[in-house]
Amino acid sequence: MKLNVCLFFVSAIGLASCVDIPDFSDTPKIYYNGINQYTVLDTAGNKSEEKVIITIDFEDGDGDLGATSEERGDTVKYKDWGNYELVTMTKQLDGKWTEKIRSEDAKKFMPILKPDGKPGPIKGKLDLNTTFKYSRSAVPITLKFKVRIRDRAFHVSNQTPESDTVVVPGFR
Repeated sequence: MKLNVCLFFVSAIGLASCVDIPDFSDTPKIYYNGINQYTVLDTAGNKSEEKVIITIDFEDGDGDLGATSEERGDTVKYKDWGNYELVTMTKQLDGKWTEKIRSEDAKKFMPILKPDGKPGPIKGKLDLNTTFKYSRSAVPITLKFKVRIRDRAFHVSNQTPESDTVVVPGFR
């Protein structure tokens, strides 16, 4: 019996040593994955807002992505932007694209992605959200997005290429 237990532990240790731990940079790296949108209706069944979800894949070597609620309130630390930046590209009537960060998207945050706090590689998908309200004076506009994220040590990721286009209510 002792031999079986000993063999079990030796084989378990051997198998565990075969697991490759990814060697990601401590600076996050992101990749555009896709974009979706859906319409929210009010209680009368009228269109009230358009929700847009940009999905990115990410990897980070030390896993320090996200911010606590206390960190989100730190206006000194997060004075310019949150821990993800959403650049909106708008197609103009002449076919050219303009870029800006909308006031609604100026400070975006994601939750802590590795709640145990232990440093180590992490990878996965993030859904980043923004909203466009319908109104009587809104017209359909065509948009694309670019994204950057930064970790708790303020390492800034690459910027994604432009997303696919979506049509939402907006103003010219």
